[in-house]
Amino acid sequence: MPAMHETNLDGRVAIVTGSGQNIGAAIARRLAEAGAAVVVNGHTSRENVERTVSEIREAGGRAVGIMADVSDPKDVGRLVAEANAAFGPVDIAVSNVGRRLLKPFESISIEDWDWAIRTNLSSCFYLAHHLIPAMRDRMWGRVIHVSGFDGFTGHIVNRAYNIAAKAGMHGFSKALGRELGPFGITANTVVPGAIDTERDWSQYPGRNVEATRNAIPVRRIGHVDDIAYACVYLCTTGSFVNGQAIHLNGGQYMF
Repeated sequence: MPAMHETNLDGRVAIVTGSGQNIGAAIARRLAEAGAAVVVNGHTSRENVERTVSEIREAGGRAVGIMADVSDPKDVGRLVAEANAAFGPVDIAVSNVGRRLLKPFESISIEDWDWAIRTNLSSCFYLAHHLIPAMRDRMWGRVIHVSGFDGFTGHIVNRAYNIAAKAGMHGFSKALGRELGPFGITANTVVPGAIDTERDWSQYPGRNVEATRNAIPVRRIGHVDDIAYACVYLCTTGSFVNGQAIHLNGGQYMF
């Protein structure tokens, strides 16, 4: 049996979805730095995925890029099969894909809702569905869902489908953590607050960076590595953390 508190991830294999840039790329880099072989995943930009892979390899880590649409269960099955072929059975699943569109509730179509839930929430199930059996056989696994603080506070208007999906991610973490904990598998949610990332700012009208910074007790916007190191903790010395939401927002919201 592995040590209860692992200090590195040597010999472990991780998939990080949506890891071509921003938070996902940081998670991939830091897991690789800790010793894991990392599958970098994206859907729209192969250039971004290959850049993250190159950064990991240049730092001495092991990585491969696999393009896949995680809102499609068959594509997720292919992603896992290719990951297994590249590095062997996957130990760590980080679901980081998130699509956020600003839309008033009465403008959300049935198709919009289904798309958002499939992309932001069902993708977590698809990945777990394909990975959990092998984790259970090996009696070790880490499942991490990267949510968002709007899924807990509901503080952003015109985001009904995103907020519902993000809240659902944590419910899924709790269910997995309860059921699979006896088999050495933990499941947790990492909840970023205001993080400095590249994004479509048209979906964040009226955002004032200075006002946001002043609303955060530590008086800074978060860095992508703040999220990445939380994931490394959950995969190493954080083995007693299960079914929890780790909020990383500098104290802007306290739960």
